[in-house]
Amino acid sequence: MSRPSNAVDEASLSLVFDLAPVGLCVSQDRQIRRCNQAFALMFGYEPEQLAGCSLAQLYPSVDEFEQIGAQGLQQMQASGRYSDERIMKHRSGRLFWVHAAGQSLSRETPFACAVWMFEDISARRAVTTDLTVREREIVRQLAAGQSSKQIARVLGISPRTVEG
Repeated sequence: MSRPSNAVDEASLSLVFDLAPVGLCVSQDRQIRRCNQAFALMFGYEPEQLAGCSLAQLYPSVDEFEQIGAQGLQQMQASGRYSDERIMKHRSGRLFWVHAAGQSLSRETPFACAVWMFEDISARRAVTTDLTVREREIVRQLAAGQSSKQIARVLGISPRTVEG
């Protein structure tokens, strides 16, 4: 008896997802539904350890999880997509830079279901000193190409504080 062609297609797609050389994650309401091996290893876990967990545990702080989420929500409502470079947290507590890009299934409810790609970029951008939450936010904005004045306006601080 032959197998239906869609069974092969589903198995192939699952294999592609699992073996992709970059971290892939499907999230539902900012919780990990499924991730591939590359994603899990990047953060120091096995895929089954992350299934059902909040993405918040991969951020350096809850504040950063909420801030980046608010920015992502606004952009995803406008375009359905979001990307940035940010500092994330390995299971060991080590901080490292990633490039993250996401696509929502619905602009109206972007976090209801989204597909994310994470790439470890610490080889070209290392975290070399301990930074506060505010300093990490400023560095993230600088990495996005924002000027000191733009960052100050977004964060509600003076440009001198940004430059300090």
